[in-house]
Amino acid sequence: MKIAFYTLGCKTNQYETQAMEQLLTEKGHEIGTFAEKCDAYIINTCSVTAVADKKNRAVIRRCRRENPQAVIGVCGCYTQHAPEDVRKLGVDVLGGSANRREFVEKLLDAAESKQQQEVLDVALRRREFEVLPAGGLLERTRAMLKVQDGCVNFCSYCIIPYTRGPVRSAPLDLVVEQAKQLREKGYKEIIITGIEIASWGVDLEGKPPMADMVAAVCEAVPELRIRLGSLEPRVITEEFCLQMKKYDNLCPQFHLSMQSGCDTVLARMRRKYDTARYLESVELLKKHFPGCAITTDMIVAFPGETEEEFQQSLTFIQKCGFGDMHIFPYSRRPGTPADKMPGQLGNATKEERSRAAIAVAAEMNRAYRESLVGSVQSVLFEEKDGAYFTGHAMNYTKVYVKGEDLHNAVKNVKITAVYKDGVLGEIK
Repeated sequence: MKIAFYTLGCKTNQYETQAMEQLLTEKGHEIGTFAEKCDAYIINTCSVTAVADKKNRAVIRRCRRENPQAVIGVCGCYTQHAPEDVRKLGVDVLGGSANRREFVEKLLDAAESKQQQEVLDVALRRREFEVLPAGGLLERTRAMLKVQDGCVNFCSYCIIPYTRGPVRSAPLDLVVEQAKQLREKGYKEIIITGIEIASWGVDLEGKPPMADMVAAVCEAVPELRIRLGSLEPRVITEEFCLQMKKYDNLCPQFHLSMQSGCDTVLARMRRKYDTARYLESVELLKKHFPGCAITTDMIVAFPGETEEEFQQSLTFIQKCGFGDMHIFPYSRRPGTPADKMPGQLGNATKEERSRAAIAVAAEMNRAYRESLVGSVQSVLFEEKDGAYFTGHAMNYTKVYVKGEDLHNAVKNVKITAVYKDGVLGEIK
């Protein structure tokens, strides 16, 4: 069979799609693209916002309309949260946000039996970490290594604890073994990912800290670049930084979850830190990793956010000096406390504040890229882009150079100028 995937949402979803691709190719099946005619299609959904739900439904409907005879399987957080909505769309296999191996088997069964199949559980009852093959298809330069699943933060705007369940951590020996397997497959970089990787270890015997897991991976594959996924600022301490700075292969790019730069908004969001603690994390990282890129996410126009609170956020992000930011207007998510909060703001306010925050973020991003001019960066090259070959520095800045086929090569590059969405450089 030829099977194609469409993946929405986070890096964990991307990881799980890659794992399912491997499970299918190991059984002799071919992976196609969503743009071509295939025997089956798998849509791995996201449910972080109501907008994501709408996109899920549009993709499923289009897939069914364009491929009436194909087997269509849908899994992920949207199906976990709203299975009854997905059933109405006429899919053949319905899966949730876990049990990927069983979901793949059900898809293959449905192709033969022509019978509808379901693989659903109750997310809040999950206690075991699901072991899946790490990495992805071999032409990729970087691989994702999932070390953790679930979240118990219960932020007021977020549905994910209900769709992913409680924290489950991969045992340390499994993490290290999978990192070594990725090295053997030829990958040059590993992205440590999960739903909330800062909570890795809280469910394991002895409650080992996340830093011990990262250190073990860095030591197991010293020739590979190790990049961390999104981090809660509370995990950044003096001890964390002192331990992490020992490893030259740890990428100096840290994505610190923020969501707002205003304490009163953070409190309504039920975040577990305030701006003082967040800024402490930023300053610790800049002290111990000079020149590092600190990136973040920001939600604007959260329910009840006043103009004064928004301006406090803008002032705060400038104080932090982020290398890059993702700006999101608040999107109502039915089933969360924030959906019922007073002070829901209109689209005009959301758009205005998004534009203002994006403008500030763009200024900081350009300033960070300008700070790299004259430096030498280690770059992992990935693909051709017109007359240039592009890749990413360890700080995740996109780098353009003139060169022949550099795919999956790591080269030292002198940065000469800011260029497009990255920087221009010359291979040393």
